[in-house]
Amino acid sequence: PFAAHRRDARARTPGRLGLAYGPGAAQRLDLFAPPDRPGRASLAPLLVFIHGGYWQELSKDDSAFAATHCVNQGFALAALDYTLAPHASIAQMVAECRVALAWLHTNAVTLGVDPRRIVVAGSSAGAHLAAMTALPHAGRAPVKAAVLVSGIYELEPLVGTSINDALGLTPAVAREVSPALLPLQGFPPTIVCWGEVETAEFKRQSRDFAAQLERAGTRCEPFEIAQRNHFDVILELADPATRLGRAVAALLTAN
Repeated sequence: PFAAHRRDARARTPGRLGLAYGPGAAQRLDLFAPPDRPGRASLAPLLVFIHGGYWQELSKDDSAFAATHCVNQGFALAALDYTLAPHASIAQMVAECRVALAWLHTNAVTLGVDPRRIVVAGSSAGAHLAAMTALPHAGRAPVKAAVLVSGIYELEPLVGTSINDALGLTPAVAREVSPALLPLQGFPPTIVCWGEVETAEFKRQSRDFAAQLERAGTRCEPFEIAQRNHFDVILELADPATRLGRAVAALLTAN
């Protein structure tokens, strides 16, 4: 479904493509922003989307599906690229995503977006990276809220699977990059959701991480999305006709 949504978004919602947030070849992002309108006094809220693909597939070119819905509601969308495995470790990917968010925050006004209203979102491995950028310890990117869709928050179960062939995780390293095992006090308001047609492990990880956030004092909204699976649940990200889309809009527009 992404190809059709991507073509539609790019045809109807021109953006600034390939903006460099760092020196690396993959350190690029695409920005889709509402057009300037006479009399508009405020900068656009920004939704930053980090794609999934088990840290080794896909790109920002697969991430424009939400652009039309965002722009139609007065929001901007930034779709991030980051260096994939085996060319980067997960820790390096986390660092790149933090740099991207910091770059967007620093350049927000020039880009026409509001530095006080930046929400980071991700799907699957992208939800893991989004969670890592929102962690409250040193190095946290300046984000207002997080949207975590069908994510992986504890990585040690991947050790010993074929997914880990390119990642090279050891149990110790997996624990170091697992947001579920890191301090969560001060984590920003968060949506944690998943599809009804998901594996039990994805559902467990989402429910457990949402519960951890709530215990840490984060305002968290966890929910399951009916009739969606691991791959198409993210298509509702900015759709105002869906619960997820409305919840994301509420985060972007909240004072």
